[in-house]
Amino acid sequence: MTSAPVASVLDLAPVIPVVVLDDAADAVPLARALVAGGLPAIEVTLRTPAAMEAIRAIAAEVPDAVVGAGTVITAEAVAGSVKAGARFLVSPGWTEALLTAMRDSGVPFLPGVSTTSEVVALLERGVTEMKFFPAEAAGGTAYLKSLAGPLPGARFCPTGGITAEKAPSYLALPNVGCVGGTWMLPADALAAKDWDRVESLAREASALREPRRS
Repeated sequence: MTSAPVASVLDLAPVIPVVVLDDAADAVPLARALVAGGLPAIEVTLRTPAAMEAIRAIAAEVPDAVVGAGTVITAEAVAGSVKAGARFLVSPGWTEALLTAMRDSGVPFLPGVSTTSEVVALLERGVTEMKFFPAEAAGGTAYLKSLAGPLPGARFCPTGGITAEKAPSYLALPNVGCVGGTWMLPADALAAKDWDRVESLAREASALREPRRS
């Protein structure tokens, strides 16, 4: 593969679709629909047996996609994801062992945090880009806004409970680079393999722009 390395996951698009696939055969048409809609960064979560094959298929057949692996919680998952073609990694949380494995992977990663202490611990280790999860349950925009002053070096991709209606308020925050979500992947559209609908919803999501700050 000749894909260029990813410098920052947070700057690829305003929204990263969080994909759960039960059938790897759906991976390529789904990825093509998301890319056509303007969402090139695609997080395939390692929650199903089909996930690794889905990552492999997207990496091989959808050159305009930047496919990553989500729900990465072990060093073995890190290695397997990168071998399959993942170009970034996302974890719901982190440990020293997992952080070391992600650092050694050679691809960008977003370790998950939900507390101030976790953010400070990562900043101490030179990590400045993180996943804020579960975003809504952990305090939402009010919590992230409160972190911007004392911890200006941290940037986040909030994920968890974010909808099309809530996304703009997250994107307005100075410490948020993008958000993760599933609203452009409704279950009925995936079941019907309605890729046109997915593309349309992706296009709406990709059009989300940061509101002007006063």
